[in-house]
Amino acid sequence: MRSVSRPQPANVAFRPATDSAAEAAAIVALVESAYRGESSRAGWTTEADLLGGHRTDVEEVRATLTGPHGRVLLAEDPPDLLVGCCHVERRIEPSAHGEAGMVRTGELVAQAGGVEGLTGAGITAAVGAYFGMFAVSPTRQGAGLGGALLRLAERHAVTAWSAAWMEMQVIAQRTELIDWYRRKGYLPTTATRPFPYADERFGRPLRPDLYFVVLRKPLV
Repeated sequence: MRSVSRPQPANVAFRPATDSAAEAAAIVALVESAYRGESSRAGWTTEADLLGGHRTDVEEVRATLTGPHGRVLLAEDPPDLLVGCCHVERRIEPSAHGEAGMVRTGELVAQAGGVEGLTGAGITAAVGAYFGMFAVSPTRQGAGLGGALLRLAERHAVTAWSAAWMEMQVIAQRTELIDWYRRKGYLPTTATRPFPYADERFGRPLRPDLYFVVLRKPLV
């Protein structure tokens, strides 16, 4: 396994999120501040030139907090001041008889009543993780906090689920963010995903050519 234990930013405390309305509201406020509106321009992760509207809401965050296959991780500095968050979720990727060409990138397979590592008769599965809902306060960006959260998520995926890989999806036009993930070991795959133009819960697009690219890093 690749080492993910590096020094953390000074004075920052990391903890798992709890399912409460107050916690969800704080996460929403952080995510919105990092990606939407004029306040987001104080940092480099802003999407204000690509999307208007909201990036998430309390209902979506509460659903994430209670999801059975994931964990939301928080960074606070000083105590009770939320400055970073991310969500890491277990993913099961089936391949027919272990053939790499049959892999379906990042498919989440329900396993209620099933056996860990099996998704059906004769189908083997590779366990990985999905990384999302990643946000750092605009005034705290560029100081190593985001990298520390990413390493914490990688460590959780490996220790909790023995994940062999982690992936995320990024808007293709976010070249500076893709470059940042590249420096952390994440490389583009051949997979792309359409942007949900018909669903304004994900934001109000300001251009017609948005889509997602999928990045992946091996963790073992």
